[in-house]
Amino acid sequence: MDQQFNLAADTKFVLKDNVLAVICDNPLKTVSSAIFNGGSRQVKAVLNIGVPAGYSDRALHLDPLELVFSSAPKVGVTKDYLAMITAANVHNFSLVTKKGEHYTVSVAATAGCSHGESSGETIKIEEITGTINIIVFIDGNPADSCMVAALITATEAKSAALRDFDVRSRYSGDSATGSITDSATVASTGRGRIVSLGGPASSLGQLVGYCTRRAVTEALLKQEPIWGSRSVFDRLKERHLPIEKLAVEVSKVKGLAVTTEQLTDILKKNPSSLALLLAAAKMDDDYKKNLLPTDLPDWETASRSLAHDDYSTLPNYNSVDLPPFIKTALIKTIKATKA
Repeated sequence: MDQQFNLAADTKFVLKDNVLAVICDNPLKTVSSAIFNGGSRQVKAVLNIGVPAGYSDRALHLDPLELVFSSAPKVGVTKDYLAMITAANVHNFSLVTKKGEHYTVSVAATAGCSHGESSGETIKIEEITGTINIIVFIDGNPADSCMVAALITATEAKSAALRDFDVRSRYSGDSATGSITDSATVASTGRGRIVSLGGPASSLGQLVGYCTRRAVTEALLKQEPIWGSRSVFDRLKERHLPIEKLAVEVSKVKGLAVTTEQLTDILKKNPSSLALLLAAAKMDDDYKKNLLPTDLPDWETASRSLAHDDYSTLPNYNSVDLPPFIKTALIKTIKATKA
């Protein structure tokens, strides 16, 4: 369904077909990572263009601007604009607005995170799905440095929204900070008194952070509702610990052999064991990063505390290729069923 309404006296929000746009009668100052006309410039429109169903993936990556140039006229825009591209359905957008004393912030987000990543890790791209695009519109007058700070704040808020859902990287299973093709734009009208600060603790930054975090959260749930209702099995698989691997590895311990189906059945009948596994996975996140709390003597002792027993003497225990806390929790669960 097409939509149009005002964000400010001279600025409208438009959604038509595969294009979501913020369009102003006067030039907007922008800072953007957009694929078309990104950087720092003045434009009259900020576009977020969705890839239509059936559009050739090859055509998109060989010439992404062809999609931009063919889509922009749908909202009456042919010049003085920047454009981002998303694989998400732009009709699953979220728009959040919050008013401050000297400015108003509106954030429009579209979001998909089926291709999450953790910035700084090794990434080998096999396909591109899922994108988080953010438009921060400020009806106010942030300084240039404030615009950049607001862009950083919005990016932090996006990552915080993903952390809230425990979204994991497809590549490593680590906590995701975004997806591989995300883009963001901050646009301002330049009206009113100059605003100098846009970081997370500033008055403007708090509005940007709040609106962005909420908008990304809502958009992600619209696009991919699964993030609000995953099972423990799903969340372990996202950590690169599928139930099939758990069954194979724990079966290396003499006397604890289980099939995938048997282990699935054991865990489904014992919710406390599922909770223990999820808690163990969170401890293994810290183990992987060597974040041993100062009030724990060592990782081995800490992992044993999950079972109040030392399983390290079990035959073939050391051949089990699983993180220590998951390993202990699994052995405890299976030993209890065989007792």
